[in-house]
Amino acid sequence: MTTIPGSGPDRGRVTGRLWVLAAGLCMSLGGPIIRLADESTPWQFLFYRSLGAAAMILIYFLVARRAVLEMVRSAGMNGLMGGLGLAVAFTGYVWGVMNSTVANALFLISASPLFAAFLGWMVLRERVARSMWFAMFGVIAGVTIMIGEGLAEADLLGDLAALASAVGFAGFSVAIRRGRHTDMSPTILIGAAITAAFSAVMAAAGGTGLAAPIVDVGLATMYGVLVIGAGIFMLTIGARNVPAAELLVLSLTEVVFASIWVWLAFGEVPSVLTLVGGLIILGSIAGQAAVGMRR
Repeated sequence: MTTIPGSGPDRGRVTGRLWVLAAGLCMSLGGPIIRLADESTPWQFLFYRSLGAAAMILIYFLVARRAVLEMVRSAGMNGLMGGLGLAVAFTGYVWGVMNSTVANALFLISASPLFAAFLGWMVLRERVARSMWFAMFGVIAGVTIMIGEGLAEADLLGDLAALASAVGFAGFSVAIRRGRHTDMSPTILIGAAITAAFSAVMAAAGGTGLAAPIVDVGLATMYGVLVIGAGIFMLTIGARNVPAAELLVLSLTEVVFASIWVWLAFGEVPSVLTLVGGLIILGSIAGQAAVGMRR
């Protein structure tokens, strides 16, 4: 079992939530990176992003002198189920954006804490605290305000895909929470491998192949290393001391900061509704983090 710094009964709860908040901040960098990669297809981008995430974890195993196959076996069924959930989440998000509005996709994906709370209760028998329910409803209210203007342009296929992405993220969070007593970082490698294989098949079926522009390949790989590899890795560390539903609520800092980075990098000024919704989300996240740390 891997020893995580600050994993004592009280200190571990604080550091666990800080790891999750940092993971959300890290993953929020994906928006500007995707915006820059505008000459590749979504499946090409997803393929090279998965390779970057896998490379990040393999480098970690190499530095830590861990045997890859041994680590994957140690993750066991929890690692496999978490990897499948992660692959569904990544792929569902791409399909959601391709077949619906980004607003609809984000709204449906933001429901992942509700699925995580239900799965955590069913699988892990984790009690969902009253403050957690308030935080979840606050997050949903904030995202609804942020994207309410785009809900009228819904597409059924895109909505179902985004909903599948939310379920995938919830399943991933519950799986790594269930296996918290072992090193669950191989889950990222498993999810990346499944996603890369599926993306390659879809790219071939679509007739585009994997020959993307070199700049977009570099951006997608950087996305995989920095956003997916590092971000999800920090999420797996935080999962050792954070319940599954709270794990996803705290990581939704990604939604707020992604809007800020796109605004700063590309001059896209958020609307008043976006700012109001973002403040509600940030307040809900900060409130739940404070309650969890105090408890």
